[in-house]
Amino acid sequence: PSGQLSPSSADELLTQTLKSSLMMVDVRVLDHFIVGGDRVLSFAEQGLL
Repeated sequence: PSGQLSPSSADELLTQTLKSSLMMVDVRVLDHFIVGGDRVLSFAEQGLL
């Protein structure tokens, strides 16, 4: 919601929480994207997954 492309600590926490929760039902998170204007940040490409 801030429009910033860099991940906030809340973004990182949400991703790790989802990843842990989904692992319990054998679902793998492949990526998490942040969109800011016309730019996109990939957690996988940044090594954040």
